[in-house]
This record gives sequence, C-alpha cells and structure tokens, in this order.
Amino acid sequence: MVNTEDFIDRLEGLLQYYALSASAFADKINVQRSSISHLLSGRNKPSLDFVMKVVRTFPEVNLYWLLNGKGSFPDESKDNTSPIPSHKPTTTVEEKEVSSEKKSIDRIIIFYSDGSFDSYNPQ
Repeated sequence: MVNTEDFIDRLEGLLQYYALSASAFADKINVQRSSISHLLSGRNKPSLDFVMKVVRTFPEVNLYWLLNGKGSFPDESKDNTSPIPSHKPTTTVEEKEVSSEKKSIDRIIIFYSDGSFDSYNPQ
C-alpha cells in the first residue's frame, strides 16, 4: 500500500523540482486544484488516475519512485530526448522462439473502487 505521508513528500518534491505551485501543477496534469490541496493536506489518498496523469505529463517521473520511493527521480533509465525509437524492430516471425521457461509472478496489483490500489511483490 502507498504510504500517504511519503507520497506527499515526493509530490512536494515534484512541485519544487518543476518550480510549480500546487495550482499550476494541477492545471498541468489536468486535475482540479482542490484535489492537489486535498492530497497535500493528507485528506485524500492518491487515485490511480491521478498517479497516471503525473507519470504521463512528466515522463522523467518513475512510477515506482512516485508510489513507493523505490527507483530514482528524475528517472535515469529513460532517454527523455528521444521519446520515439529511432529504429524499427528487426525481429521476424521466423526468429521468434517460444520460451519453455516457467513464468513466475512479478507483481500483483489490486485496484479498489475508490481509485486507490495496492501493489505486492511476492519476492
């Protein structure tokens, strides 16, 4: 489950990093200004829709960092200068092989009707 206090700290860090007020941030990600105020005050928990709007609007924000503080910000694994790959995939149907390895569960995400969610890593 997302620790709301830690999430608020990371959200405040985003506001400082981008030098945006809470209302400008809300306008940028296209949410109501009151929703930012309610999140920052701890009144509301972040919804999945809110989190996804942040990640889509600011590609250098790592989803896992925003939710659990794991990873880095800005996301160093993304090449933000070229969002579109410069080459086409060269894999053909003949080159693909069916893997005989067993699949394992990497992560379980439970979505709740209020827009919140929990993520579990079985490791």
